[in-house]
Amino acid sequence: MERDGNGFLTAVNVRKTYDHKHLVVKDFNICVEQGEFITLLGPSGSGKTTVLMMLAGFESVTSGDIRVDGASFLNRPPHKRDIGMVFQNYALFPNMTVAENLAYPLEVRKMKAADVRARVSHFLKMIELQDFGARYPNQLSGGQKQRVALARSLIFEPKLVLMDEPLGALDKKLREQMQFEITSIHKKLGFTVVYVTHDQVEALTMSSRIAVFNQGVVQQYASPTELYERPANAFVADFIGENNLISGRVASIDAGVATVELSGQTVIRAQVGDALGPGQSCFVSVRPEKLTLGGERDGCENRIRARLVASHYVGDFIRHYLELEGGTQLIVKELSDIHQQPYPEGTLLDVSWHVQGCFAFSIQ
Repeated sequence: MERDGNGFLTAVNVRKTYDHKHLVVKDFNICVEQGEFITLLGPSGSGKTTVLMMLAGFESVTSGDIRVDGASFLNRPPHKRDIGMVFQNYALFPNMTVAENLAYPLEVRKMKAADVRARVSHFLKMIELQDFGARYPNQLSGGQKQRVALARSLIFEPKLVLMDEPLGALDKKLREQMQFEITSIHKKLGFTVVYVTHDQVEALTMSSRIAVFNQGVVQQYASPTELYERPANAFVADFIGENNLISGRVASIDAGVATVELSGQTVIRAQVGDALGPGQSCFVSVRPEKLTLGGERDGCENRIRARLVASHYVGDFIRHYLELEGGTQLIVKELSDIHQQPYPEGTLLDVSWHVQGCFAFSIQ
């Protein structure tokens, strides 16, 4: 069997097509170290779930290779891949109790009855459902069902756990609680996770690294901090978190910094984010929290004028909506300050920010 020493899980030039004309997944490459929590993130139809199904063996690979521990997985059926799966709809057996659901993966692997009982008891305590073993799935809350589904996927100690939007059906408060519980169990047991979601906050909160998908292509594969602070292109910048994209034209580039002309002869400077050249149209990407309103922040190289459209109080911060000359919308986030007088709508305000806080990207 072909072996390769690079990473615990590797995908090499993986492609997927259903009609032999259009690629759903295009040259997917990834290297996952043992114990990592990797998230495949992207909008609906971007190819992330198709990749997960190929890892699980539920979808065939059109070309390329998938390897775990250096061994190719392509000719292994799903039940021989030693993979745990967690789905959004829990996939618990309704006619089995919680304890029986947990025992099932162990029983099909011919584990001794005494060992099954001991391991089921251990996992029930770990997910804090030790008094729920005799209940059926329809007697549990959504969060309890998801904990049981997670425990069932881990109880036979798989090499790899795949999760397909497991928290998508939960309300916001419960989803945040389950994010904490999943990451806590992951840190405790050290298993490897590939997680699929379209929720950016969920991905940033839970992952060690994130692969951002768009139209079957990974746009960037990096840590949450790098994705947010140093996006690879305009799509990643706009998809991850809140962002402002200001259109302009590159006047010049010097030492990795682009001088960009906006409408109305305004000139700003930004770090070069991807392949750009003088005369090229571009987007300048800047996060709302990087901007300062109503005055110039110390040392800020960029300053533009904008008209205040509205301000929304959101508790710990205020979100200001502004409009630049030419109609471009701008969002500025400021920490709430009860002593600060609100700006009247329609006021022309200075907006300033540092060159280090923005990037110039080519328009795809």
